[in-house]
Amino acid sequence: MNNEPESAPLLRNPAKEKLSRGEPVYSMTIRLARTVDIASIAHTAGFDSVYIDMEHSTFPLEAAGQICMACNHLGITPLIRVPGPDPFFMAKVMDAGAMGIVVPGVQSADEARAAVRAVKHAPLGERSLSAAAAPQLNYRSLPADRTIRELDAASMVVTQIESRSGLEAADAIAAVEGVDILFVGASDLSVELGVPGQVDHPEVHKAFLHVIDACRTHGKAVGIGGLGGRPDLVRQYLELGAGYVSTGNDISFLSAAAAQKRQQFN
Repeated sequence: MNNEPESAPLLRNPAKEKLSRGEPVYSMTIRLARTVDIASIAHTAGFDSVYIDMEHSTFPLEAAGQICMACNHLGITPLIRVPGPDPFFMAKVMDAGAMGIVVPGVQSADEARAAVRAVKHAPLGERSLSAAAAPQLNYRSLPADRTIRELDAASMVVTQIESRSGLEAADAIAAVEGVDILFVGASDLSVELGVPGQVDHPEVHKAFLHVIDACRTHGKAVGIGGLGGRPDLVRQYLELGAGYVSTGNDISFLSAAAAQKRQQFN
C-alpha cells in the first residue's frame, strides 16, 4: 500500500533531475549485453544513465525492456535509441519500461514534435494509455490521470543532431516543448561536414557551439556523442554548457579491457 501523499511524485528520473540541477550525466551505450547483469555493471561503474542502441544492433525488445526495468530499480535512467521515427515503435519501447527515447538523425522541428507526440500522452502528445499498469511505476494501479502525469513528467525525448539539416534546425528543435536534450553525434556530423572522423575539426567545434547556444536560449540540455575517446573535448564542452555525456559502448569497453589484459602477458 502506498503511503505517499497525492502530490508526491512516485516516479523519478535521476538523469533528468541531475540535468535540471546543472550537473553532468554520464551514460553508457549498450549494444552487446542482453541480460540484466549489464545494469548492475553500469551502476557499480558509476554511470547515471544507459541507452540501449536499437539503431545499430540486433537488440530484441524483450531484452531491452528487462534491462530497463533493472536500471530503474538501481536508480539508473534507461533510454532506448530507436531505429527511426516510427511513432508506434517509440510508444512500444516506452511501454516496455524505458524512461525515454533517443531519436537518430532528427532534421526538423516537425520530426522532433512527432517524437514528443509518440512519447507523451494528451494534451502534449498522442500516446495511447496502456490498459496495463506501467512497468516504470512498478505496476502500481493508479488513476489514469495520475499515471499520465507521472509518466509524462519523468519521460525524456532526446533528439540527435547528426546532419547539416539538423544543425540548421537546431534552434527550432530546441524550441519544441517536450524535447529534453539535443544530442550532437560528432561522428556522423563530421562526415556530413566533410571532415569524417575529425571530431576536433573547427567545423565540428562550431557545430557544438551552435547547438549549445540554441539549447541555452530555450532551456534544453546538450548531449555529447562520439567523443568517448577524447575526454579533453568532453571536458571542454561540459565547461561550455553541455550536460549529457555518452562515454562509449559495452563492445568498445570490453574490447579495450580485453586487449589491455592480453598485452600484460607479452
